[in-house]
Amino acid sequence: MGTALRGRTVLLTGGSSGIGAATAEVLVRRGCDLVVTGRDEQGLNRVAERTGARTLAADLGSDEGLRRVADRASHAEVLINNAGVGWSGELEAMTGPEVHRLLAVNLTAPVELTRMLLPAMRARGRGHVVFVSSIAAVGVGGEAVYSASKAALRAFAASLRYEISGDGLTVTTVLPGAVRTPFFQRRGLPYERSFPRMLPAEKAAEQLVRAVERGSEEIFLPGWLDLAARFQGVLPGTFHRLGRRFGQVR
Repeated sequence: MGTALRGRTVLLTGGSSGIGAATAEVLVRRGCDLVVTGRDEQGLNRVAERTGARTLAADLGSDEGLRRVADRASHAEVLINNAGVGWSGELEAMTGPEVHRLLAVNLTAPVELTRMLLPAMRARGRGHVVFVSSIAAVGVGGEAVYSASKAALRAFAASLRYEISGDGLTVTTVLPGAVRTPFFQRRGLPYERSFPRMLPAEKAAEQLVRAVERGSEEIFLPGWLDLAARFQGVLPGTFHRLGRRFGQVR
């Protein structure tokens, strides 16, 4: 079941840069009433200037930030859980606070926001929840905690889809590969591979919004990554041997 977006109130998290900022522009062109959140207030101001969207600077890694966002957008008909943080390196090099922070933003925040906004969607008999996971959900070397958070988010979305399927609500999971955003610099390891080529954020955003309109359950960006995920499911040993050989593992 697809979602017609014109006139719908949309809450988009992680919208100050990257895929989120590009998605904000697409949603406004679709005629949405858009609320965009993020931690970078200057980035949010730039998004607001370009789109006219309402913005709210908030840290979704904190209980207070989650409550502020949920209160501000309690009437949202579409929730796009896009906020996320990365970390690259050996597991033992991570500190406890870094582990907790990553899991709080990547997993706890989308679960909690969905839990808080779901009752109103159910009461209206319509709603759409989007989870931006990652191809790392199948396991990526040097990103153990990040991969775990994205795999858990994908599993949560799949389970939620069963739970709300009869209530007029839709769940879409988006699994991007390498997208041209500031994410790679922020995670501590730039993307230096010649293949696969990075997908422009604008193209990823357009495909994300199209998936909402079509009511897609799960999409990979770019689409051919679906084949890689299926290969991992059928031949996990071979997949991980190739990953060790060709992946970004130091």
